[in-house]
Amino acid sequence: MVRGKTQMKRIENATSRQVTFSKRRNGLLKKAFELSILCDAEVALIIFSPRGKLYEFSSS
Repeated sequence: MVRGKTQMKRIENATSRQVTFSKRRNGLLKKAFELSILCDAEVALIIFSPRGKLYEFSSS
């Protein structure tokens, strides 16, 4: 079964927005790590939270 296209819009509820950010951040960090291992590539990822906190990943 194919999923339909979801419409992108801002999450108005601040708590829900923060939870979604945390989940997506963890997913992005995991994907960056997997990409660096599977493709033997150097990967760098910089993420700023809505509150301005820095999250980073570097494979080297």
